[in-house]
Amino acid sequence: MATEEIKDTPETAEADESADTAPKESKSKKRKSDKKSEIEALKTEVEKLTKENATIKDTYLRNLAEYDNFRKRSQREKDATYTDAKADTLKKLLPVLDNFDRAAENKTDDIEVYRKGIEMTLTQLSDLLKSLDVEAFGNVGDEFDPNIHNAIMTVENPELPESTIAGVFERGYKMGDRILRFATVQVTN
Repeated sequence: MATEEIKDTPETAEADESADTAPKESKSKKRKSDKKSEIEALKTEVEKLTKENATIKDTYLRNLAEYDNFRKRSQREKDATYTDAKADTLKKLLPVLDNFDRAAENKTDDIEVYRKGIEMTLTQLSDLLKSLDVEAFGNVGDEFDPNIHNAIMTVENPELPESTIAGVFERGYKMGDRILRFATVQVTN
């Protein structure tokens, strides 16, 4: 068998070269076009994310402002509620004060009339405290409780059991479970 020799001639070299460069040029153009479309896609994505970021930032700032307004409004309402409650309580105390003024202005010599007026005023004040859910505690004979009583003195009293209130200097007051004032008492040993 005879081997055929392929000779490189300028014509065959050009043909080979043009055959090799044609796909290279189209691949290069294809790569450039792929890169351009990828860049465009990334630019679109960046614009989308920038808009989304701006929307989220706007929502955040609005929520922050809304919370700040809520906090300020809540504080104003709290202050107003406290002031209203204080004013309401004082309005309820004014008739009692009026009765004490009348008692102080009473010029009669009859001590029983005067005593009866003071007792009525005290009853009025006790009723007012009950309407406000305020209870008095710390009576003679009650068992001593260090959580609600303040013992400032001890005394020997064979008639009362140990740790019993023998005397009351100041009554205690509570509103529900909240102690307004501890009872100041004398306790037996």
